[in-house]
Amino acid sequence: MILQRTIKNKLTISGIGLHSGHRINLKLRPAEANTGIVFHRIDCNPTVSIKATSDNVVDTRMATVLGCHGTTVSTVEHFMAALAAFGIDNLHVDIDGPEVPVLDGSAVPFIREIQQVGIKSLALSRKFIAIRKPLEIIEGEKRISIIPSRFFRITFDIAFDHPAISVQQHSMKFSTENFCKEIAPARTFGFLHEVEYLKANGLARGGSLENAVVIDHDGVMNPEGLRFPDEFVRHKILDAFGDFSLIGYPLLGHIRAFKAGHDLNAKMVQTILDNPSHWTYVEFSEHALREARRANVGSFSIDLAWSKA
Repeated sequence: MILQRTIKNKLTISGIGLHSGHRINLKLRPAEANTGIVFHRIDCNPTVSIKATSDNVVDTRMATVLGCHGTTVSTVEHFMAALAAFGIDNLHVDIDGPEVPVLDGSAVPFIREIQQVGIKSLALSRKFIAIRKPLEIIEGEKRISIIPSRFFRITFDIAFDHPAISVQQHSMKFSTENFCKEIAPARTFGFLHEVEYLKANGLARGGSLENAVVIDHDGVMNPEGLRFPDEFVRHKILDAFGDFSLIGYPLLGHIRAFKAGHDLNAKMVQTILDNPSHWTYVEFSEHALREARRANVGSFSIDLAWSKA
């Protein structure tokens, strides 16, 4: 069977919070099977534990925010995407502030740290949610849908009235390798006037050209330029990947989105959970793993390699 996973050893990741501007520390600890991903706000007295599930999403206006008993952890999406990319189902995350560090605005720093500490398989099998019937949400120009697929794929379209972005589309069939190369490096982005407004209202205190792509009237302000010509839409896929991990299980389905963001991502996650007749739980046998190895397709070949850990 494809087994649940955690990290092999403890790990500390530190950086600046995008909105608070304060230095924040994440201490990652291995967890037992069926624990899930749990944030522990150790700066609170007593410590408040917040499980990373869709039920605990309390805000999606500028980032995905988790909350419980009046305590929150914000900007979790890049970190959650990195965990999902490595199939990490179970983890304790001690955090001493209200938001996950922004680091360089992408998922790459999290990816590097996780690669160094290593992955450990646990004794229980992983369940997947396999989409059987389509679901769709439309809100004005924005829309998001999910249709059946043998693999997990995200296709995203964006359209901005600015020549630096304009219309972009990107599609990714998930594998750990594809995510790390194509999606993880894409940074968060924003327009200069939006950043200035946020700073004037006490937000984005930690934001800079070191952790975001900023666009002014003339174009991209970052001296190094973009990491990909379509970095903007790739970052939207990164955000979506993290947001959809809050469903609690890896997905087999094809997400198609146009002008969507954290809000619509969260609504689709809830729509999936509210419509169990449109999906089923699946687990994979050793035979399925052998067939995947022969075909060398999708995430299964990665899962097989790691199941030996």
